[in-house]
Amino acid sequence: MRLLEESRGREKAQTLFYRALAGAAELGGDPADAERLNELHADEQHHLSRLTARVLELGGSPRDLRDVRAPDTAPGAWEETARAREEEEVRWYEGLLEEDLDEQTRGVVQEILDSERHHREELRGKWMSA
Repeated sequence: MRLLEESRGREKAQTLFYRALAGAAELGGDPADAERLNELHADEQHHLSRLTARVLELGGSPRDLRDVRAPDTAPGAWEETARAREEEEVRWYEGLLEEDLDEQTRGVVQEILDSERHHREELRGKWMSA
C-alpha cells in the first residue's frame, strides 16, 4: 500500500507538471505543444486513477493529494525536463516490479511502465487504454 501511495503522489506531480506546461503552451500560441502536453497530462491522470482504484480495491483509503505541488516548469525547454522526469518514472516503476506485488497490482504497474517508456521516448501521450 505504501508503494501504491508513493506512486499516486508521483503521478499527481506529473499531472500538475503537464497541466501547467499545456496551459503555458496554449497561452503562448503553440497548439502543437499544447496538444502533446495535454495528451501527456491525460495519460498521467489515467495512471493516477488506476493507482487510486487499486488502493480502493485492496481496501485502502487513498490519501489526500492536495498537498502535492506542481514542480517548477520552464515552458521554453520543457522537453529536456520532461524526458528526465519520464526517465525517473521508468526507473520507479521498474523498481516497483522488483517488489512482491500481487498479480493485479503487477498488471497495473506493468501497464503504467509501458506507457511511461513511450512517454520517455516520444514525449507524447495517448498510450493508456480506456
